[in-house]
Amino acid sequence: MKDLVNAALEQGDYHTAADLLQTWKQQQPGDPWLLLTIGRYQEATERWESAEKTYLRLLRQVTLPKLMTLARQGIQRVQTHLLQAREEALETVRAIPGSEDPGILCLKPVQGEARTAAAQGLAKVMQMDPYMARLQLPSKAWRLYRVGPIGELQYLGQSLIQAQTPAFWVKYADLKAVQVFRVQYFRSVSPQGSVVCQNDQGQLGEIGFQWDEVTQGVRGLLPLFESVVDRGPWGEILRKDKTQDYAEVLDLHFHGRRCVLRICDRTYQFRQGNPLPNGDRIPDQQTSTRPQWNALVSYIQGKIQGHRHDQFASFGEGAVEFVDLMPSMAHRIPLVRFKETNWDPAFHLYSSLHFLQYSEGREGLSQPG
Repeated sequence: MKDLVNAALEQGDYHTAADLLQTWKQQQPGDPWLLLTIGRYQEATERWESAEKTYLRLLRQVTLPKLMTLARQGIQRVQTHLLQAREEALETVRAIPGSEDPGILCLKPVQGEARTAAAQGLAKVMQMDPYMARLQLPSKAWRLYRVGPIGELQYLGQSLIQAQTPAFWVKYADLKAVQVFRVQYFRSVSPQGSVVCQNDQGQLGEIGFQWDEVTQGVRGLLPLFESVVDRGPWGEILRKDKTQDYAEVLDLHFHGRRCVLRICDRTYQFRQGNPLPNGDRIPDQQTSTRPQWNALVSYIQGKIQGHRHDQFASFGEGAVEFVDLMPSMAHRIPLVRFKETNWDPAFHLYSSLHFLQYSEGREGLSQPG
């Protein structure tokens, strides 16, 4: 039967080969040569992934050296074909105008039973060990996974989605286009909001809005570093940067106006007045504005009807490693630092990604990020 099937495959008569395989399976279901021939049939009909699974299954079931060698050769043929097909697809993508523009690829968080399939998909597409893929798969927040030409990232992203690994990709130019106004203070909060803010040129202006225009809020803590002197293990003097505190930033997204209002606890001007209801009852200490800030944030979050994103810490830990690989981008974080840090552009990136994902309708409001 094996010779008959192989003869039909050589002649390209796949219908006859399929009928012979069916008969063979009914007569001798335990014949190990049957599984090998099924793999060859799947190869001939370009069902490459099925063929690879069949050969792997054969390797687990047999101990006959000749069969094991043929199964390994089949796996090698399939993997070589898949690699060639991948390179050809990438070459096609690279030829498309604009495909070389910079972009980023992110993985979406996966929880529960779906993690197994998502990790397998990541391992397959990125050609890595399944265990390592599971470690790289996020569970709480987005993970900035790769930066590079947008054409290649789109190809990888589409391959990941087909392999049940949630992902998305964004052009750097779209990130750069997100307009951010830095809020100095609220002039009023009820019945509508009104803020005094600065644009990119440092010009002051006032923006009034209805609270139902706020589509979502993004909140994050940015580490504040100080240069400190310490002693090493041999008593030598070392100077290092240590996190001494955190600055809190809250972004309000207005997709109807295509802009973001950015509020920071370190630069908010409480001396301009407190427009909150019952604001005069908030403790006002000369040494700290924390009670006023907490009250303001609590009030604002109570007004946001859309989703609130607060997983920046998880996203930022990985994103800071990629910032230096990306084109420079004005992060619009109103903090005065003695030395630049990648945490500021990482937050701007996190907020901008949420802005773009909401705009394109590819993110459910209940999904973390």
